Amino acid sequence: MRTWKVSAWLKRGLLGLTGVAVLFLADGAWAQTHLLNVSYDPTRELYREINQAFSHVWKKLTGETVTVRASHGGSGAQARTVIDGIDADVVTLGIPSDIDAIARLTNKIPADWRAKLPNNSLPYTSTVVFLVRKGNPKGIKDWDDLAKPGIRIITPNPKTSAGGRWNFLAAWGYAQAKEGGTAEKAREFVSAVYKNVPVLDTGARGSTVTFAQRGLGDVLPTWENEAFLVLDEFGKDKFDIVVPSVSILAEPPVALVEGNVSKKGTRKVAEAYLEFLYSNQAQAIFAKHRYRPLKPEAAKPEDLALLPHLKLFMIESIEPDWDKIQKNNFENGGLFDQISKR
Repeated sequence: MRTWKVSAWLKRGLLGLTGVAVLFLADGAWAQTHLLNVSYDPTRELYREINQAFSHVWKKLTGETVTVRASHGGSGAQARTVIDGIDADVVTLGIPSDIDAIARLTNKIPADWRAKLPNNSLPYTSTVVFLVRKGNPKGIKDWDDLAKPGIRIITPNPKTSAGGRWNFLAAWGYAQAKEGGTAEKAREFVSAVYKNVPVLDTGARGSTVTFAQRGLGDVLPTWENEAFLVLDEFGKDKFDIVVPSVSILAEPPVALVEGNVSKKGTRKVAEAYLEFLYSNQAQAIFAKHRYRPLKPEAAKPEDLALLPHLKLFMIESIEPDWDKIQKNNFENGGLFDQISKR
């Protein structure tokens, strides 16, 4: 099995990209190249800027014109498109289990994909916060409030959306970690939460539209960056962000679709694109869009200052096996289906 060694420029940051450029130029001049990044729902604005930045750097250093297209949707549904044959060069999905599914069901991504890039292929992380109507009329302060009668929660379907799964797992982890918490109590708590969900959109952006534009619901548990985007787009006079006492460390990973890039001849530029995500320039862009960069020292202090300080737990502290997490909770007949039937 081929091991992807991280280039020296990656360790040095963006300045080291020159060394890779010289290496690639030795292969000769290239025609215009197209990459396809299959990503999850709320990253539209993020990857619009990332893709432009990478194309500019690559053009400057190699002379080659690279156009990076991005496809967005519910993370689980996006993984299915790759499994079914879409010619993605890279995937930047919302939860590790979606890339695991591609690796398990196809030969396009190796099983050890997490070891191919630093930090288990996580160039940034995120978490779940609450978006509420201005003034927080329902007095929602923490996860316990989501299970109260009369609270309407807007959240995406965890069977198709990574954001939906992180919301589900965050609620589960909160309940199980409480004093006296057990798996059974966590199940009861999550069941009570989902009784308050009137509609399940297929992706996180769809739930944002339902809450912010259609005006449905009292609270939107959502990706941190998505909550800030609503404030920017709709105004701080309409919504507030509520930071719970504890939340989950959400891990959106990235991976090379090796089976596709080998056929398309795009391996070198696709690898460089993923490595670029760890550069100082890209890390600053992550923070600008309210993601939590792996290298906070590369971000502007004013961008980092907007990200709230809160206690974060990893899902592995609740259940360490991602395959079991996916199977037990989100596959057909799993816990979410059982809750939904009731």
